[in-house]
Amino acid sequence: MEKVIVKIVRENGVELPKYETAGAAGMDIRANIVEPIVLGSLERTLVPTGIKIAIPDGYEVQVRPRSGLALKHGITLLNTPGTIDSDYRGELKIIIANMSKDSYTINPQERIGQLVLNKVEQIEWEVVETLDETERGAGGFGHTGK
Repeated sequence: MEKVIVKIVRENGVELPKYETAGAAGMDIRANIVEPIVLGSLERTLVPTGIKIAIPDGYEVQVRPRSGLALKHGITLLNTPGTIDSDYRGELKIIIANMSKDSYTINPQERIGQLVLNKVEQIEWEVVETLDETERGAGGFGHTGK
């Protein structure tokens, strides 16, 4: 598997994001908080991670929810997947939402999301008068049934 070097700055005591298994696509990232945050039902909050990264040109890092938190506790990330652009140099912060009916406590250094590196290409528009026809055409939003 190809490895891409990404420079990272971390605050004192912050654990580097890491892959939990050899075949994992996402690296777990942790909450860099001193005190626990209690997130009530249907509430959301912005959680700092204590890291800054320099993503190479031609790449993005996506921030995704952790499946275990979603299934067991109804905890997800808003703006998912969130995109971290290659020219952003600020601290990574994650928007966490509690979709359950119960409160959830986010603890210091808890794994709260996953980071996935992706190659990206930019669009250059070509303005035309018509588009080529396809079998699907303009059908969308459930037009193929269940």
